Amino acid sequence: MSADTLGFPVLTHADSPRAAAEARAPAAILVGEHPLSIEDVLELAHGRAQLALDPQSRQRIAASADFLARLVARDQPVYGVTTGVGDSVTTAVPATLARELQLNLQRFHGCGVGPALEPHAAAAVLAVRVASLARGHSGVRVAVVERLCELLNKRILPQIPALGSVGASGDLTPLSYVAALLVGEREAWVEGRVVPAHQAMQRLAEPAFALREKESLSIMNGTSVMTALACLAFDRARRLCRWTAALSAVCSDVLQGNPGHFDARLFALKPHPGQARVAAWIAADIDHQVPRRAALARLQDRYSVRCAPHVIGVLVDALAWMRPWIETEINSCNDNPLLDPETEQVLHGGHFYGGHVGFAMDSCKAAVASLCDLVDRQMAQLCDPAMNNGLPANLVRVGNGQAAAHHGFKAMAIATSALAAEACKLAMPAAVFSRSTECHNQDKVPMATIAARDCIQALDLAEWAASMLTLAAVQAVDLRQRTDCHARSLALHAAVRSAIEPVTADRRMDLDIAAVLDLHRSGALPIGDAEVA
Repeated sequence: MSADTLGFPVLTHADSPRAAAEARAPAAILVGEHPLSIEDVLELAHGRAQLALDPQSRQRIAASADFLARLVARDQPVYGVTTGVGDSVTTAVPATLARELQLNLQRFHGCGVGPALEPHAAAAVLAVRVASLARGHSGVRVAVVERLCELLNKRILPQIPALGSVGASGDLTPLSYVAALLVGEREAWVEGRVVPAHQAMQRLAEPAFALREKESLSIMNGTSVMTALACLAFDRARRLCRWTAALSAVCSDVLQGNPGHFDARLFALKPHPGQARVAAWIAADIDHQVPRRAALARLQDRYSVRCAPHVIGVLVDALAWMRPWIETEINSCNDNPLLDPETEQVLHGGHFYGGHVGFAMDSCKAAVASLCDLVDRQMAQLCDPAMNNGLPANLVRVGNGQAAAHHGFKAMAIATSALAAEACKLAMPAAVFSRSTECHNQDKVPMATIAARDCIQALDLAEWAASMLTLAAVQAVDLRQRTDCHARSLALHAAVRSAIEPVTADRRMDLDIAAVLDLHRSGALPIGDAEVA
């Protein structure tokens, strides 16, 4: 599959035998002259591709490292090489201690806490860090960048605690776990297990490795953790858009709603592209031009169905402007100082500041929370006999006079409400909580990594809620005996019922929820592709 400007999949020659053969072999992705896309990062994160430097980037990286070596030989002042770091910039570091400084820099930043990033997230961090260093302005040797590529390609991944970054000077603490792995310190993910880093490095042809002047600083002083998480969030958010659109279509079916709400003529009159795209998805999913047998219960459906394109479309449109921001950050030089070998100048700046990623993730998590709230409102409609147009209360499907002793999806509706509330709580922008730190040297920071982690958590909540609504919607399809249920309803029903039995008596449903989420994350839940738009 290729992707349109939003990154939604578009069918290409994927069904051809040649494409199938290509899909079996890991793709080779070049970095340096070739900027990485979000999709490239995702392929690398999940081990479906291998990363390599292109020849031009090798030359630039080498020129940058040679220039730094000349500066060191001339005993010229360079931040983080002949000086301490941060507010300690006024502390002179003699040349005899310059390499010890780099070792200590990663060591004293080894104070990350909280759950570790999952292996695919750690792999994304490596990919994004390589993309930055491959630009050739950071003063690291080619060997350092090649070592990072080797670790990524062999899936020897740093175990990175998630908490401890304020987003400037970049992701110092979490990225220190990348620098530590290079020199065989701390821990690594290998084949799904956590092992000591020095043990993991024995898998390499040359286990021993040392960092030179500025190399720890160049690895640590950047935006690669927040940006890697933003890539993962972007992908999950675009899939959530399609999932919630599919669920809105099923709700329209089982609530016997008005298909005219998704008429393309309406959306031509308020032409937000994402809104129109979502309306087209839903219209196709419900075969909106095919008359329904049941009479309309209401001329106008309640907002959570009628306005679903308007709610979901906000995130679809937001993803369009987030993409270039995230991809610019992936391929940027974002450490400090930067080196210009051509003019032989050292450029001191603040590109480690992750403000763009933070704003994108703060915006994304707010839109995701809105989708989670939409799902909760649709669940409420399905379960409430005052709103569900003749479906039994709480979707109870129990006969033989036993229905009074059962409550069906009542607790599920409470759970989606709890998830929506928690997602909405996370929508507070992290950027507004900037704090002055590090002796007031880092006196304005973006909190971008926190925003990215919040966005991932909001996506977790929304996906759980969508899994719950999927179960309820499929139960409603059963209760309608598939009458007036169209393409998307029938496809989702078939997929879910192949794995999960109908609820014909009260039972635990947490395992059902997990099964639906597994279907979604594996790509086996037929939520639809974007080529319908």
